[in-house]
Amino acid sequence: MLTITTTMPTATDLGYLLHKHPGRVQSFDVSVGTAHVFYPEATDQRTTAALLLEVDPVALVRDRKGPSGEGFALGQYVNDRPYAASSMLGVAMKDVFRTALAGTCTARPELAATAIPLEVRVPALPAQGDAVVRMLFEPLGWSVSTESVPLDPTVPAWGDSRYLDVTLTGELRLADALNHLYVLLPVLDGSKHYWVSTDEVDKLVRAGEGWLGTHPEKAFIARRYLAHQRELTRSALARLAEVDDAVPEALDNALEPGAIEVEATAPEMPDRPIPLHELRRGAVLAALRASGARTVADLGCGEGVLVRDLLADRQFESVVATDVSARALQYLARKLRLDRMPEHQRARLQVFQSSVTYRDDRLAGLDAAVLMEVIEHIDPPRLPAVERAVLGHAAPGTVVVTTPNVEHNVRFETLPEGTRRHRDHRFEWTRAEFQAWATAAAALYGYTVRFLPVGTDDPEVGPPTQMAIFDKVVTA
Repeated sequence: MLTITTTMPTATDLGYLLHKHPGRVQSFDVSVGTAHVFYPEATDQRTTAALLLEVDPVALVRDRKGPSGEGFALGQYVNDRPYAASSMLGVAMKDVFRTALAGTCTARPELAATAIPLEVRVPALPAQGDAVVRMLFEPLGWSVSTESVPLDPTVPAWGDSRYLDVTLTGELRLADALNHLYVLLPVLDGSKHYWVSTDEVDKLVRAGEGWLGTHPEKAFIARRYLAHQRELTRSALARLAEVDDAVPEALDNALEPGAIEVEATAPEMPDRPIPLHELRRGAVLAALRASGARTVADLGCGEGVLVRDLLADRQFESVVATDVSARALQYLARKLRLDRMPEHQRARLQVFQSSVTYRDDRLAGLDAAVLMEVIEHIDPPRLPAVERAVLGHAAPGTVVVTTPNVEHNVRFETLPEGTRRHRDHRFEWTRAEFQAWATAAAALYGYTVRFLPVGTDDPEVGPPTQMAIFDKVVTA
């Protein structure tokens, strides 16, 4: 069980934020049992919401939903799952408070974005001592109070158990508080009741956005959350570094090897090599202009360098900028000076957080979309989700995709052999691999596709960047 208490003005508005009415007891079937939400107290001065999870460990084993095959047989039936906060409580939170975790509240949107006084109590939290709880929660702005739970109150000589009665107090957005708990409850428990796969990396990065990347114990958190799986932990830390720490301008801005002739538009700098990222943006803009697009989305826009170029071109009447990283969108806002942008220019631009692996109705009906140096940052098993979301659901008339050509890496003198151009790249494709993927995706979703080089097209290893232009097949 856990309780969430607030003393904000009109404290019963906590019901709006949680999307659970204070006047009712509600029960929900979740994958690990039954979750109940109720309010032990609900006044305008102080309101408390409780989440109680009923777990039947025997049913979990019988239904093969639990840790079947893990540990010794008796341990699957006799354990602390029905009594202590763990990854099971985290799963129940996600199922029951999904909208609150996302920070969404239609009835009180301004309240969802506001830090409010909160007190969270977890009466039975497995932990390796008070110091670990403080190490995890205090850097996030929580004040931590703990009380040891005796092993058996009737036999004081047995001492304390490994469980703590923990109270957290602070002033935070409710969504941030819930995401802290969702990640850190299984970290403190030290084990998960389900198989940990690459999907868990996505969950950790999403729930940890805005706070985990700067947490002093992020490596400890990632390792424990991902069940000590080294490769998954390394992947999560790399992605957190990109999402929360890296300046987007530094990504994939390698230069072409050797001097490149500069066009007559810049005669005052005849020996200046053109950065690859400038060549890439130029190629993307040329493809968009040729398509005749009027409404364009930059998916995975980073700090908005391409967005700036799109706004400078009057052909593009509406520009949409999205990124999964809230930090990147903050960079974009500063770099483009959105707060001082002329009103007529600002009216052409929409900026919002979105992931290319999920359907987003706000992206439907556009003339064109761009995935510029984006797909290589996505785990290969997630690429079909990108295809469904972009080519299948959003389905713009033209989609422009660029990605590194791994064959060209040997031409970068400063790039060690066998390494990728950026620490967060999940893969780098050859020309044949990129063309095979794009051709199959185009056929599946009703597009034609053509391929163009970006940068010097080396006769042996090809260009540094490869580009695919998808055009929707128009049916009568």
